[in-house]
Amino acid sequence: MSDDHTRVQEFFTARAADWDSRFPDDGPAYAAAVAELGLHEGDRVLDAGCGTGRALPPLRAAVGPSGTVLGADLTPAMLQAAVRAGRDRDGRLLLADVTALPVRSGALDAVFAAGLVAHLPRLATNLRELARVVRPGGVLALFHPIGRAALAARQGRQITPDDLRAEPNLRPLLARSGWRMTSYADRDDRFLALALREG
Repeated sequence: MSDDHTRVQEFFTARAADWDSRFPDDGPAYAAAVAELGLHEGDRVLDAGCGTGRALPPLRAAVGPSGTVLGADLTPAMLQAAVRAGRDRDGRLLLADVTALPVRSGALDAVFAAGLVAHLPRLATNLRELARVVRPGGVLALFHPIGRAALAARQGRQITPDDLRAEPNLRPLLARSGWRMTSYADRDDRFLALALREG
């Protein structure tokens, strides 16, 4: 395992047990972001870097009982927290690296990724891997329940022009990775960039 993966696992393992209690009011923001994916009954969707599985219930509601919901995360402690919260009832949990997914090419209709971008070691390559598993015309949602400025303030740092999630940086990055950005919102109460899988 690379040092990047080890650092991510260490970071989230230390925080898994109380992750949901630290952010108890995020549920509506997750549900609203999932609604913007435009999922349909029977669709197949992945929550990439699912953590404690907070997106799984709205994803399941969106695709219905005939749909497929997968949640993939690198950190066993986060998946265990998802099980304790009962979210494994809403999707199949995979202990998996989202930079090398155990999913066949074109198998999915959409990928939802909350807070994932900051933890990807090689962003363009890793976004291409997400594109690989989505059919042409499928959707990617890059989400965070607060915007970039609010997140930076919470972390005691300043936003810099080279921030990968800034629209002028993210749009061409997605384009080089097989995605076409269709919308971008960066407000205090939400960050959400949507993109379509290029065919």
